[in-house]
Amino acid sequence: MDLHGFDLNLLVALDALLAERSVTNAGRRVHLSQSAMSGVLARLRTVFGDELLVPARGGMALTPLAEQLVEPVGAVLLEIQQRILTQVPFDASTTNRLFTVAASDYAVSVLLAPLLRDLRTVAPGVSVTIVPLRDRVRQLDDPHLDLLIVPKAFVPTGRPHHVLFRDTFSCIAWRHHPTVGDTLTLEQYAALGHVVVSFVEGRVTSFDAQFGPGEGLHRRVEVVAPSYQVLPDLVAGTDRIATIQTRLATSLAATYPIKVLALPAPLPTFEEAMVWHERFDGDEGHTWLRARMRETATALTPLTPQETR
Repeated sequence: MDLHGFDLNLLVALDALLAERSVTNAGRRVHLSQSAMSGVLARLRTVFGDELLVPARGGMALTPLAEQLVEPVGAVLLEIQQRILTQVPFDASTTNRLFTVAASDYAVSVLLAPLLRDLRTVAPGVSVTIVPLRDRVRQLDDPHLDLLIVPKAFVPTGRPHHVLFRDTFSCIAWRHHPTVGDTLTLEQYAALGHVVVSFVEGRVTSFDAQFGPGEGLHRRVEVVAPSYQVLPDLVAGTDRIATIQTRLATSLAATYPIKVLALPAPLPTFEEAMVWHERFDGDEGHTWLRARMRETATALTPLTPQETR
């Protein structure tokens, strides 16, 4: 193995490639173009004398050597983070630190968008990378990830977390729906086609599915979508409906030809939480980010009494 010229940046890139098993996704994770990441992979192949990633059905696969590197590479980066980065004094007004947050597009719209507007003023050098939700436990063990935003019910056991805000569920329908007026009956809810959200291909695994349908609510799923933001486009002009978080539904109704309806049977109010790995407990910068996120959540417009029923 030739370690001449091997630096920490290559180690970070190697970790991203091992985790993502994709040149494009790994490049996005470390802020490199696909061509630049391809060049990095070529250097790593030379260093290790191994292909590391090889074409496979449905994408790329790790070679046996690459599989053996996953744990030690992650451990080395974690050690660096714990022993060095967490000891650096943090000044929000001057730092150029990058934070990585895993969140659904719902959490991005409701929480992260106002947070980032605020950070632009108080911490102009801070960068935030938002990545999709995947396996929650695996993501929290990722040394690149700072925070995970999920419903409290989905917080992995034993992980430090903080409840940020509460929300309810409502139904959205096309403003000119042929059979649904200002209210929705249980019979209509069961008979109409539904659009639901899944973050995992082929499976409805989002927390939308976890909370509903609840007691008395039965859905006939016709369309599975990859995000909450596309739901208005998929119900507008059709007789389909969708169950969606009330805060996001209210926001989307201001720009899309949809109406927000109370569910014919209530679903439980849910709590949205931020989760982090305990390795960040002594990190001044991380503590600062969590405090800013709590402040942003506290400033959210409260749900009306009708919305919290």
